[in-house]
Amino acid sequence: MSKPDVAGASSVAAARRVVTAQFASAGIDSPALDARLLVGYALGLDHTALATSAARSLTSQEQDAIGALAARRLSGEPVARILGVKEFWGLPFALSPATLVPRPDTETVVIAALTAIGENRKREPLRIADLGTGTGALLLALLHEFPHATGLGSDIDPQAIETAHANARALGLETRARFVLAGFDTALNETFDLVVSNPPYIPTRDIDGLAREVREHDPRLALDGGADGLDAYRAIARQAPALLGVDGRLVVEIGVGQEADVAAILAAAGDLEGAAAHRDLGGILRALTFRRAGRGRAVSG
Repeated sequence: MSKPDVAGASSVAAARRVVTAQFASAGIDSPALDARLLVGYALGLDHTALATSAARSLTSQEQDAIGALAARRLSGEPVARILGVKEFWGLPFALSPATLVPRPDTETVVIAALTAIGENRKREPLRIADLGTGTGALLLALLHEFPHATGLGSDIDPQAIETAHANARALGLETRARFVLAGFDTALNETFDLVVSNPPYIPTRDIDGLAREVREHDPRLALDGGADGLDAYRAIARQAPALLGVDGRLVVEIGVGQEADVAAILAAAGDLEGAAAHRDLGGILRALTFRRAGRGRAVSG
């Protein structure tokens, strides 16, 4: 698709209207929001400054910059990829080609983890692991919630590890977070009070049918869960008994309709019990919680 013609937009407000109309015509879900974010990014203006500068005239260079960003969005590139950052759990996370864009649905894992651990343990020196950490979003959000906790994030991609390191530094959490290059089936030789993961869970055959923003811009390694979408859960099940300490908890994100299969895979590990299902804001079962078997009553959620 050709670059939107913003040359006739004489003001900031006019540019937003032109871009919004182009996005709406292209069927983009949130045309006004995307236009606001991209126009603001092109001009270096936040939401308030955009409103107060609505009548300001644009230079031709500014019009070109807005048009270039709008063209990228019209080509299917997500706004977060264009901006290079995505908010998750109220925190900003820088992205890279090796990381997924953190999604609101994944915040269900954070909520499930907080429920599993309990408010009364917030000030304990917990040890947290995040398998397939990507941007570090899950681990760093949890470290933000548990001020005395330390954590380890693992990922198979070196660029993802670098991105997570950078996010930890930017959030002031670098002294409490470590990151290692490791796959889901790698023995970490440590035990943790809490293990979380948002593993790849899309069946290989389904990837080509995903939304363009996902299939063309998210890394395939972070999407492809194998023939049935469950390969990563099998690997996690093999490692989880050794990873969880006394009364340790495991929380995993799941895809639509995967609850029974994932619960069976993890239960078959022989040392896990008490799966609790947690729904996202859309009402979809999105996270499962487990605990070490024989360590007290089952988790509820």
